[in-house]
Amino acid sequence: MKQKSDLAPSARRAALMAAEKRAETLFDAIERRDLVRSGRTEREVEGDIYALALEQFGVEKHWHKRIVRAGANTLTIAADNPPVRDIDQDDIVYVDLGPVFEDWEADLGRTYILGNHPGAKLVEALPIVFDRVQSYYHASPEMTGADLYAFAQKAAAEAGWNFGGVIAGHLVSEFAHAQIPGDRNLNRIQPGNDKPMSDPDELGQERHWILEIHLVEPSGHYGGFYERLL
Repeated sequence: MKQKSDLAPSARRAALMAAEKRAETLFDAIERRDLVRSGRTEREVEGDIYALALEQFGVEKHWHKRIVRAGANTLTIAADNPPVRDIDQDDIVYVDLGPVFEDWEADLGRTYILGNHPGAKLVEALPIVFDRVQSYYHASPEMTGADLYAFAQKAAAEAGWNFGGVIAGHLVSEFAHAQIPGDRNLNRIQPGNDKPMSDPDELGQERHWILEIHLVEPSGHYGGFYERLL
């Protein structure tokens, strides 16, 4: 993999932040068009998001599949492939997008409440838990991926929820970050990753992280997802 090593670290950070801003604009367009609504299947929403990203933003590449999960499927993680659900009138839906803007990856996730679904408090908690975990990391950025994962679990529990992710985040970079050499497990915020998160990658570049917060209702009926740059 050839990275843009001629760019200064500050320029690489700025490019990733700009990609995230554009992904936020894509989410705004999804909401304006009311794509996430009852009576549609998860796949229909995913297809419309792909078309919208291409039409309005010129996005031809997505570094991971577009993910729309509703109801019981909000308990699943990105690697799962649950049966496709219809979105109900009273439902909870999370959307996880990985568009590539001019070779820079974005990764953004949001959760929506439809009708009278009881998950409003969980959705409100998602950015609050995110901010707490983010602040903990920035206070000690030399911590390991395992350290931050454990704190994400703790922050979720103290907020009254279970942590539903097997990881709490991963690298993001120039497309495709998955081709950076080395042990992929050291590029994820997960148990067993004892490498300081502030260490450079195998190509000597500063590593940039996505933080994922996946909260699950204590009885295990539904969950919610929120992610952005750490």
